[in-house]
Amino acid sequence: MSIAEMIKSHPDVAGDLNEPLAKAARHAMFCSAICTSCADACSAENMDMRQCIRSCLDCADVCAMTARIAVRRTGQNPALIQSSLKLCMQACLICAAECEMHDNDHCRRCAEMCRECAADCQAALETF
Repeated sequence: MSIAEMIKSHPDVAGDLNEPLAKAARHAMFCSAICTSCADACSAENMDMRQCIRSCLDCADVCAMTARIAVRRTGQNPALIQSSLKLCMQACLICAAECEMHDNDHCRRCAEMCRECAADCQAALETF
């Protein structure tokens, strides 16, 4: 099952899926999981990774919130969706920058996902 298919089945959507927003919600869910995993991996590193862990966990929480808000279609709250997308972009870019400072595979993967999620949030913002 895909997020897009679920949103399409909503009675209030009536064919107006907003594909970029659905894609941003999907990638925000993935980003939340990847950031959580990266924070866990950072905690096992033999160096001080506190700031990276903090950035990853903050990003995971913001991404999860954004995904939940973005998939709701009953009623409307475009101002909150836009604010959430902007905050998600900011959290992702902060996390990506922090992860890019570390030379390990989990941080590289996390930074890549964060940058992808930020780009998707930007694309979704352009639909409002």
